[in-house]
Amino acid sequence: MAAPMDQRIAVPIDDPNADTEWNEILRKHKIIPEKPPSPTPMIQEAILEARRLAHENRLEGKDLSDLDSLEDEEDEDFLESYRQKRLQELSALSKKSIHGSVYPLSKPDYQRDVTEASNNGPVFVHLASSLSTNVESRVLGQLWRQAAEEYGDIKFCEMPANRAIEGYPEKNCPTILVYKNGDIVKQIVTLMTVGGPRMSMLELDNLLVEVGAVKENDMRVLKRRREAEDAEEERIVNKGIKSSSDRRKQDDDDDDWD
Repeated sequence: MAAPMDQRIAVPIDDPNADTEWNEILRKHKIIPEKPPSPTPMIQEAILEARRLAHENRLEGKDLSDLDSLEDEEDEDFLESYRQKRLQELSALSKKSIHGSVYPLSKPDYQRDVTEASNNGPVFVHLASSLSTNVESRVLGQLWRQAAEEYGDIKFCEMPANRAIEGYPEKNCPTILVYKNGDIVKQIVTLMTVGGPRMSMLELDNLLVEVGAVKENDMRVLKRRREAEDAEEERIVNKGIKSSSDRRKQDDDDDDWD
């Protein structure tokens, strides 16, 4: 028979985390572990910090015209500091905006215009379809032109795929190649993974951020995302209003039948 000190005693425990006198006694004698700290204070602290950052960054993505429209809503000094920040950002972008349009490429100059040029900054190449029926290539061509205008600090190029690579399959068009420091760092074959024929500047912005061509907090990226969020909110509200109106109309029709 085991000695009394060797015997395990079954101690009744309903909830080891409950704040009861019995549990305090068990913890004191190390029968049950100490109660873990409540996550509530940490959660509340995280929520407060998120609200603070959201409040501080509430003007991110707004351009100068947006700031002017907020003169009656925001503190004058705070608004002026953001206005100066925007002016500095615009000045910096203006100095770096040395491109502004899509560069057509030729095979003899590819090494110089793309591979070597990528040592001075990322270069985005659209290997385009030679067929006018390729919808995705037409869509990307339009986005390329818009991006080149908006992101004048980034080099966008275009070349028919079959001239760049002999025998390049039409089914792989369009193809996006991103060069940095002389190497291909990103390759996208067709637009299937980036929205297909519905690809927009939002997806292109995400690609620029992913490869480090622009920062996540670039005001051009933030402004477009904010506009997309506002448009989605408006769409949801309008959908709700329409649904409510349709229900009222249906109720009125039912009353007419009664």
